[in-house]
Amino acid sequence: MKLFENNQTVKVGIFIFIGLLILMVTIFTLGGQKKTFAKTFVVNAYFKDVSGLQSGGNIWLSGVKIGTVKKISFQSDYQVQVTMHIENDAKEYIHKDSKAKIGSDGLIGNKIIIIYGGTPAAGHIVEDDVLSVENGLSTDDMLATLQVSNKNFEAITTDFKSISKKIDSGEGTLGALLNDPTIAVKLNETMTDLQLTVANLKVVSENSKYVISNFQEFSSKINKPGNSINDLVADTLMYSSINKSLTELRKAAGSVNQFAANLSTASGKLNDKDNAVGLLLNDPASAASMKNTLKNLETSSYKLDEDLEALQHNFLLRRYFKKKEKGKLD
Repeated sequence: MKLFENNQTVKVGIFIFIGLLILMVTIFTLGGQKKTFAKTFVVNAYFKDVSGLQSGGNIWLSGVKIGTVKKISFQSDYQVQVTMHIENDAKEYIHKDSKAKIGSDGLIGNKIIIIYGGTPAAGHIVEDDVLSVENGLSTDDMLATLQVSNKNFEAITTDFKSISKKIDSGEGTLGALLNDPTIAVKLNETMTDLQLTVANLKVVSENSKYVISNFQEFSSKINKPGNSINDLVADTLMYSSINKSLTELRKAAGSVNQFAANLSTASGKLNDKDNAVGLLLNDPASAASMKNTLKNLETSSYKLDEDLEALQHNFLLRRYFKKKEKGKLD
């Protein structure tokens, strides 16, 4: 009887031990999945609206769970402090300038905190650091924005309905274009003319290419040594000589201009009566007087010849003229 009671006690003890062992394995398994026993450090963030985030919510970095939300408390009227426990293994991947935002685990899942961004130059995060936050739109804000968008879409639909009705009834330029066949014919003619214009422009473009090609050939010939234009451009001595010739030509042109000016002045004076030549040319009385004087001189000269002839035959002077004539002969 005692042996049976002892065996019963042993069996109960074995069952209790097995149950405690299963309980410990279950606790460690669930703790390992939840990372309950992982070493963590505390980081804080301050949000204006946590959008339903609760304690125990997960913290994600690049799609990997790295911690949980430990506590949510009010810091002021407009700030909510979120205390996070983050695994030490993730410390080297979070920087001081990293940011935190509230997201969803799936489309309508639980709220989570997502840590992102940061630069290595800012250094790694440490215990009790405060992360910058990005205050995203709440569900109410998105619904309000969607409502405004729906109203705007309704207004656009109404306006489009009105416009389409006017177009269908032939109102306005577009309505006339769609409903008036004459406008379509004119538009077709315009397009034909435009095509002709484009064709002409194409011909002009081809001709321009030909002209440019000829010009390039001409310029290449000019740049080729051995022709007069290239020698004229490249030879500095010839250019100096031409420049000197042009200078002398300009001087000669100046002299000619001066001579022409003097000639013009002299010809102008010929038209005046304040000089002898101008008086003879412009005063008929003076010209007649001069003509008279010349006629008198001619008459006097003739008479003087007769007088000298008479003196030669005068018996008083005949001997003198004979001696003079004889002296010439000697």
